[in-house]
Amino acid sequence: MKRDASAPCQTSMNTGMAWSILTEIRTLLHQLAETGEPAAVDLRSIPLTTADRAQLEELLGKGEVSASLDVLGRTEVWETGYPGVWWVRHMGAGDQVSSEEIAITPVPDILRAHPVDIDAAADRLNNTLETHSKDTRVPGGHEEGKHV
Repeated sequence: MKRDASAPCQTSMNTGMAWSILTEIRTLLHQLAETGEPAAVDLRSIPLTTADRAQLEELLGKGEVSASLDVLGRTEVWETGYPGVWWVRHMGAGDQVSSEEIAITPVPDILRAHPVDIDAAADRLNNTLETHSKDTRVPGGHEEGKHV
């Protein structure tokens, strides 16, 4: 009897793992609904075959929200057909999947603006408005904030 030398995760055999993960997601989604506590399922740490991954993706479906980011590599994020359940896929060198998780949360952390970035944006917008108000007049004969 000859053994298959290919990596088990590369086979087209469906092992039923998608249903097990779906059961875990159900528990975590109830937890999120009841306590607000987010969670994640690291798909790279689970022995999924290619068929398992495709089945999980099909079972979860696609929701209305998706985003693509380019921060230290490309990241794809999409809400599944279940609000609060997000598929997050990070790509590495050669556009290969480097990490992949199902995030059970209202909004994945990677989509949240960092407080430091928000502060910098507020300063930048303030500077833009200050420069604009010094250089231009508002139509109607008024400077911004002053009557002439």
